[in-house]
Amino acid sequence: MSRNLKNVLVVSFGFLSLFTAYGGLQSLQSSLNSEAGMGVASLSVIYASIILSSMFLPPILIKNLGCKWTIVASMACYVTYSFGNIYPGWATLIPTSVILGLGGSPLWSAKCAYLTISGNLQAEKDNKKGQDVINQYFGIFFLIFQSSAVWGNLMSSLIFGQDSNIADIPEEDLKFCGAGICNNNITATGNSTRPEQTLVNILLGCYIGVGILAMILVAVFLDNIDRDTVREFRGNREPFCNTFLATFKHLRDKRQLLLIPLTMYSGFEQGFLSGDYTKYYVTCALGIHFVGYVMICFGATNSLCSFVFGKLSQYTGRVALFGLAAVSNFSCILALLFWQPHPNQLPLFFVFPALWGMGDAVWQTQTNALYGVLFPNQKEAAFANYRMWESVGFVIAFAYSNFICLDTKLYILIAVLILSMVLYAWVEFEEHKNPTPGVEAKKDTTEEKGNTNLNAGNITEKPVIIAQTNL
Repeated sequence: MSRNLKNVLVVSFGFLSLFTAYGGLQSLQSSLNSEAGMGVASLSVIYASIILSSMFLPPILIKNLGCKWTIVASMACYVTYSFGNIYPGWATLIPTSVILGLGGSPLWSAKCAYLTISGNLQAEKDNKKGQDVINQYFGIFFLIFQSSAVWGNLMSSLIFGQDSNIADIPEEDLKFCGAGICNNNITATGNSTRPEQTLVNILLGCYIGVGILAMILVAVFLDNIDRDTVREFRGNREPFCNTFLATFKHLRDKRQLLLIPLTMYSGFEQGFLSGDYTKYYVTCALGIHFVGYVMICFGATNSLCSFVFGKLSQYTGRVALFGLAAVSNFSCILALLFWQPHPNQLPLFFVFPALWGMGDAVWQTQTNALYGVLFPNQKEAAFANYRMWESVGFVIAFAYSNFICLDTKLYILIAVLILSMVLYAWVEFEEHKNPTPGVEAKKDTTEEKGNTNLNAGNITEKPVIIAQTNL
């Protein structure tokens, strides 16, 4: 096993452990902390904070701490959210949501930069195209990372399944489930009873433990591959204003502007599944203890498809994969508009998250890789923009969750999906006409001596175009 592949695996399992906790909590918020919409509000605050952090934190932390220690510090921010859920209230959830959000953008930006660097380094070593190795590494990462939905939700379902308050849902309450009912008419739909506090505390204790395990794993086993670049930066710091504006300056690139709706859609579709599907379909018709099992189906499909699409992209191209994801999501949205969920239709509750997971695998792996290929010399700013605009989608999805009807949310998803695909096609057309050059080769003597830096792994061939389409 190569050193770069080992590092990719360490990052992947670190994220697996961390998001076993956060992913499980996110899926439960709309049902577990439903009082006054507190759970969904905390999720909206999280992604609003991520937007704020995207504006300046990723370049500052990555260039001062390096990718490795940025990841470790950001993981600590995520763990605080689990502590905040022990005594849920506005005074505990909102502050810990802000802390998590501030660490969110640096975490993902550092991860994306780290995988891109590792891919370029390995491509140079193996004399391969950088885009192929980068895509492969992103595929491996998401194969492992997306399975976090399996373990986090399995924990919640097994633990909440021990609840003595579980009861059958009356037939008359089922008419309030699905897209045919407006939020204003919903008071206590389905089996929305909060589980026993003892069971909630056991679950949160498990989540806190795996979160701390993630920090230890990355701190001990991950190589600090951009150490030399960090030292160089500390000795020659840029003015803070330049660093602060780096994310916004990147918006001068027309390709970045065209990718904004696609990036936002990733937040919309994930927000819908974790915030609305789990509440108005699963919890309403089956009970909160089924949320975990349904989201396991989503996570397992997402994980498997992430790996498959990372490999398949070399042969099918980006456009085919994005088209598959668009058709899959569009079909699911139309079906959800007319489906009246009922416990007798149990398999259908798993079909939708399975198809959604297949689509999300494309949005995640291919969009991440696409950013890495289109902006090889502005990785920090590009991935900060990715996380910022994805978070805008999350914020909007969670912010209007308690105020508009479910069918309206589905129509919004359709509109954003269509706009995203049209503008993405424009980006592909521009990229076909003018392929993006590879990472600019540096002439300084430090690199000539073989030092590793953020632009290490320069590729000799000029076009860096991934032969496929890409949170």
